Amino acid sequence: MKKNLTFGVVALCGLVLAGCYGGSSADTSGSGSSSSGSADGGGVFNLVVPQEMPSADLSVATDTISFTALNNVYEGIYRLDEDSKPQPAGASELAEVSEDGLTYKVKLREDAKWSNGEPVTAADYVYGWQRTVDPATASEYAYLFAPVENAEAITAGDKDKSELGIKAVGDYELEIKLAKQTPYFQYLLAFPSFFPQSQAVVEEHGDAYASSSDNAVYNGPFTLADFDGPGTDTEWTYKKNEEYWDKDAVKLSEIKVSVVKESSTALNLFKDGQADDVILSGELAQQNANDPAYTSVKEARTSYIEFNQREDDSPFKNVNLRKAISYSINREALVKQVMGDGSVVSTGLIPADMTKNPETNEDFAAEAGELVSYDQDKAKEYWEKAKSELGIDSLEFELMASDDDSTKKVIEYIQNSIQENLDGVKVKPTPVPFSVRLDRSSSGDFDTVLGGWGADYADPSSFTDLFVTGNSYNRGQWSNADYDKAVEASASKDAGDEQARWADLQEANKIIAEDMGVAPVYQKAEGHLVNPKVKGIVHHAAGASWDYKWTYIEE
Repeated sequence: MKKNLTFGVVALCGLVLAGCYGGSSADTSGSGSSSSGSADGGGVFNLVVPQEMPSADLSVATDTISFTALNNVYEGIYRLDEDSKPQPAGASELAEVSEDGLTYKVKLREDAKWSNGEPVTAADYVYGWQRTVDPATASEYAYLFAPVENAEAITAGDKDKSELGIKAVGDYELEIKLAKQTPYFQYLLAFPSFFPQSQAVVEEHGDAYASSSDNAVYNGPFTLADFDGPGTDTEWTYKKNEEYWDKDAVKLSEIKVSVVKESSTALNLFKDGQADDVILSGELAQQNANDPAYTSVKEARTSYIEFNQREDDSPFKNVNLRKAISYSINREALVKQVMGDGSVVSTGLIPADMTKNPETNEDFAAEAGELVSYDQDKAKEYWEKAKSELGIDSLEFELMASDDDSTKKVIEYIQNSIQENLDGVKVKPTPVPFSVRLDRSSSGDFDTVLGGWGADYADPSSFTDLFVTGNSYNRGQWSNADYDKAVEASASKDAGDEQARWADLQEANKIIAEDMGVAPVYQKAEGHLVNPKVKGIVHHAAGASWDYKWTYIEE
């Protein structure tokens, strides 16, 4: 734990969704959208994002910015369409799945090529998957491969990567073996961590692979260009990939990406015609909400506070302290008065409008009910209990978060909310660059951190898996045996029983809320201003957020 935490000792006598926008539906059939944009790929789209890209490596990436980039310059077995349904992409048709759900046979398209003109073959998928689960790669996303035969034993160092349940059956056919039924596996086949990689190119560049756009090859609608370094570069480009099998569907010649952290600067760029898509938050989002160019896009993403519980003497091991902090946050005022971008209050770990009960069709979050809330009296009650149990009368800690304009305002609000409700608590907002926040979270160099998670696939397990004991994304290292048991049951004995599995996931969701393993704060939405001439931007609430394959500029 970061050793800047300070306590006050008690005197002896005293006591935290999907669709297409831009004004037109995208044609995702592979034949391209009908538009007045030039069929040869004319048009330049100027895109503003709020953070640097931490990684351009498929095996290493962990964040929204990186996954959006990778989803546009690479392609996997499937690609999500405008309705967020997996469709054949690198595959020539949907996979043939065995009756027991454990074997997938995939026929690959034979016209897929890398940007250097080399064919994309079954061996590239085998290599990419093996590289990600290889302990030497230290991929934080290797856990997503758990359904694949032998994956967990490989990442634990108990088996060789060659034993992973994927093999090439000829140049253009794959056979994938699963260790257990996995209802959401088809969505994983459309996620960047499961995309192919060129062994020759990875080995040619060694440690420098993907450290710049020139040190990789691409098989997606675009290629990455002008990218000079993860976590630092503030401008890069996606250029139309002339080797792409479906290049006729790609209308843009290039997408120019710029990092702009201040909403006011982004707004000025939009008004000056220098940007076609910018993100607004707070007052600027509210002021521009009636602009025809404004749209709010809800994500299957929960932003939450993680408490560093790695050390035995951490005060955040105290459940009453965690509850006191959570109950002290006025989430409703935060999303309406501070954010104003369409974000909504979190009622638990799982975001709303992501997945429904297979029997009743009721939304998971709605069925769970209000598991976290704002309650000043409870906040004070739990703080008194925590002080007594910890032997303190005051507490000072850092709240780390990313340094974009919106997030800085959020943690300042949370600081004030906690300090107003918990007498003797001082919170130090600590905004840092996005890549720094990820690095410090991973290494445990924090007291508390406002992070979050966007669903990699539309299933509650994308969230519940995170907080099992030992998961690399369990940054604070919260641990609960009953929670682990419920999550394990959902993925093993109950995997083939929809209702039993659903009950397991609801149980896990309830346990982490009752124990306040993390403090959910809000479900993220993004307020965008989009040039009305830009059409066919596809958004996915779960998975890689943005797909520009079908985007075009209307003349």
